[in-house]
Amino acid sequence: MSIKIAVDAHTHTNCSDHAFGTVWENLRVAAQRGLELVCMTNHTPPMPDCAHIWHFTTMHELPDYIEGVRLLKGCESNVLNIKGEISLDVEHLEKAEVVVASIHQPCYDDRDLEDHTEAWLGVIKNPYVNIIGHSGDPRCPYDIDKVVRAARDAGKCIEINNHSYSVRRRSAENCRRIAEKCKEVGCGIVVSSDAHTPFDVGNVSNALNMLEEIGFPEELIMNTTAEKFVGFLNASGKNIRL
Repeated sequence: MSIKIAVDAHTHTNCSDHAFGTVWENLRVAAQRGLELVCMTNHTPPMPDCAHIWHFTTMHELPDYIEGVRLLKGCESNVLNIKGEISLDVEHLEKAEVVVASIHQPCYDDRDLEDHTEAWLGVIKNPYVNIIGHSGDPRCPYDIDKVVRAARDAGKCIEINNHSYSVRRRSAENCRRIAEKCKEVGCGIVVSSDAHTPFDVGNVSNALNMLEEIGFPEELIMNTTAEKFVGFLNASGKNIRL
């Protein structure tokens, strides 16, 4: 099996201060690497060095295509508490074309497995969230079986985050366990770079190697084509056109 990823569902521009590329630079690399679609998902407040709230108000002024690659304007929102509340108001969530929800330590108090599980179950109930972001972080363990089954039933995708292999290296074992559970119960996933520089856009090699090792079924990967990914988003009530 040789999986091809045509959509990078999680990338950052220098509107998030700890990232280094402009949207144009990111899309130029995406075009060179044959990607069909890229999601711009900058960090939302109150994440330190996040994009200013005005970014999420004005990002729709960007064109739909840059360098021939479809651009979706979204966000990576922060999980705030065990209720699963996330850190962007409904006004901006409604406008976001794709929403990744992730736990970041600066915005979320470390608790225990039961609390992390409740937090993810709350996030999954949020109608605006599409993707559960980099949940393999071992600092925030959760009941993988319960959360993956809930995500499947709610039509959410679990992210297999390639960036975790370099910045959250102890996540590798959990990423495999999560992928194996998604395979077992039939939950969709996306494979993302979480690029913070243009040079990493479309770089998902470590995640793909793991998925190929476990024989992960390609039909459960929602970002192998732009059409498939947009279909997944539109099934949640969005109205995105290629």
